[in-house]
Amino acid sequence: MRTIISIGEITDEDKGRVGGKSFVSASLDSRGLKIPAGLCVTTDVYQRFIDEFGLRERIMMELSRKKLEDMRWEEIWDAALRIRTLFLKERIAPDLLRELIENLATAFGSRPVVVRSSAPGEDSELVSFAGLHDSFVNVSGAEAITEKIRLVWASLWSDRALLYRKELHLNVEESTIAVLIQELVLGEVSGVGFGRNPINDDQAVIEAVWGLNEGLVDGRVEPDRWILDRGSGRILSHIPARRSEAVFPGEQGTELRALEARLAEKAPLDGTGVESIFRMINPLEETLGSPPDFEWTLKDGELFVLQARPITTGRGEGDSEGKAWENPDRRPWYMSLQRNFDNLNVLRERIENEFIPEMEAETKRMAEVDMVQMTEDELLVEIESRERIRDRWNGIYWSEFIPFAHGIRLFGQVYNDAVRPDDPFEFMNLLDAGEAESLERNRMIEDLADIIRKNLVVKNRLEQGEEGGTSFERVLAEFMDKFGDLSCGVSQCTTGREGIISIASKMASSPPRPRRNAKTSDRLLQQYLAAFPEDQRQWATEVLELGQSSYRMRDEDNIHLARIEGQLLRALDENKRRHPGEENLPGILSKDAAGEKSQNHTTMKSQANGGKAERTEKLIVTPRQMVGQPASPGLARGPARVIKLTPDLSLVEAGEILVTDAIEPEMTFVVPLVAGIVERRGGMLIHGAIIAREYGLPCVTGIPDADKIIRDGEDITVDGFLGIVIIHNSR
Repeated sequence: MRTIISIGEITDEDKGRVGGKSFVSASLDSRGLKIPAGLCVTTDVYQRFIDEFGLRERIMMELSRKKLEDMRWEEIWDAALRIRTLFLKERIAPDLLRELIENLATAFGSRPVVVRSSAPGEDSELVSFAGLHDSFVNVSGAEAITEKIRLVWASLWSDRALLYRKELHLNVEESTIAVLIQELVLGEVSGVGFGRNPINDDQAVIEAVWGLNEGLVDGRVEPDRWILDRGSGRILSHIPARRSEAVFPGEQGTELRALEARLAEKAPLDGTGVESIFRMINPLEETLGSPPDFEWTLKDGELFVLQARPITTGRGEGDSEGKAWENPDRRPWYMSLQRNFDNLNVLRERIENEFIPEMEAETKRMAEVDMVQMTEDELLVEIESRERIRDRWNGIYWSEFIPFAHGIRLFGQVYNDAVRPDDPFEFMNLLDAGEAESLERNRMIEDLADIIRKNLVVKNRLEQGEEGGTSFERVLAEFMDKFGDLSCGVSQCTTGREGIISIASKMASSPPRPRRNAKTSDRLLQQYLAAFPEDQRQWATEVLELGQSSYRMRDEDNIHLARIEGQLLRALDENKRRHPGEENLPGILSKDAAGEKSQNHTTMKSQANGGKAERTEKLIVTPRQMVGQPASPGLARGPARVIKLTPDLSLVEAGEILVTDAIEPEMTFVVPLVAGIVERRGGMLIHGAIIAREYGLPCVTGIPDADKIIRDGEDITVDGFLGIVIIHNSR
């Protein structure tokens, strides 16, 4: 049985091993429709590759650390990135590599091709998988095509693909994939067609752009759109686009270029062109058994169908009403936020030059308001105003800041694809360019600790409750002027200078903790840039800068949002001062008046696992060993310090293992004190993991109920290499 077969040779018996996209292409070809020539690398080849190198077992190991339904979106991405690295690092066996290259060279020579996924079940009426797996346009040469095949295989385990399979009740363990390779048709005009308008069953829709289809599909190029009567093909309306750019082939891959003026001034299709594409709908519907969603291109007046699928119903298995998607699980929403390089740069511009300055100005304005002098009515108006401000910024956080986090993901994938490191998270060492606010705060506390460490007189004065002397008080004043006290990020300032002095004194009891070595970052930067041809290094640098900005916002957006939250809480505390013992104002969460966080960004983040409770109050078993995600390498053993409430941070002592639900940016001032970190929340990009790597601390994340199972004072070991926490004296 042949494992690499041309589209024209595919039969009904091959359907399970060529996948949906290849089988549909073969069906269209057999009906005489014009499609690009190509061949399919069947699922047999994929199975052979993962079995020869033991990848199947290693993939399942990554996915068995935690149930997929319990993983946060960041944890799913972590697992997917590790799996992608497995595919990148393993060489294809010589005999298999030879077989691939011989077939590809014979079929395509040096002609450019498109490399697409073709998973079994893909592009069916109920399951589309559209956009979940990687595809590559304008690839030339058998060796280059083979490398792209490897990346398509790896995309079977992308975060979006994993979650989609789970939501549709597909068996993740049995997932497999074929790859469809077709000649690149360099059409002058390209587009998509819908045999049925998603919002009106009596209509069809045709969209068109100049150049290649890739810009339309990924959202970079706005299409002209025609709405047609589904029965007659009569054009009901034409919605013209702002035509300024189009996607064209580059040396390898594609590039966005400005349109010539003569093309920008006219629609990609005239009435005759629209009619010719509409005429494709009926034969496609007959082949697919359902109204089609298809991609097409026009070359020298000839119409090619690039790919086609039935329009999906959006229903999950066993759910005839399509309600499988109507659930409170936010993870699919997170996955949908992935942006390309251009879109992320637009987001960056808005965040850095518009949103952050506005948040700072708004916080400053509220901080300057003297609410003590307000009347009761004025105070009520001020509280309601601050509630609206808080809610507005929470909305912006979800719509703008959360998608921008994908800048880290983009850089991570670019780095790993180019460098292919042993450590899939090596790229994180290049992201910290410039000091984040939380790390700057830690550095200033360390400056205070260093004064205490070196000056016995200052130490004795502070122990007696006296001022620490001129230099100490000057640094302390600078700290409080910039950051307030240690609790200002989340509520009104309550710990005062005593809380800062307490933490600084504890830090002074041990040598300063070293930060990450800058030489390592310099070496990795040179390694990264050297992996690109000279003409691509500017782009590689821009991707890095985008990732660095995205990484910095992971810290700063939370801090700015917390400060706005703190100004609302300050107003609520003024009301509480005037009316002690009374219930809070209508419309305000009562927990706000108690000085606790409202349902802001921190609470919302924890909802990414769905509407179900993430933490269990009743525990049946107390384990001695727990498995989570290895987030920062190293080993540490010490007494556990379990943090449940923010005020508990003042209890942390040097050398303890910090155990908590999640470390927020405003909590990181205690990290230089501890020997290791354990968190319930999982992911390499959460704040605890980020700052642990900065200080070289072992960190394990994603351990369910970590802050409930582990008890204060228990002797525990944190293994940041394997992602294991051991409880030595469990009772």
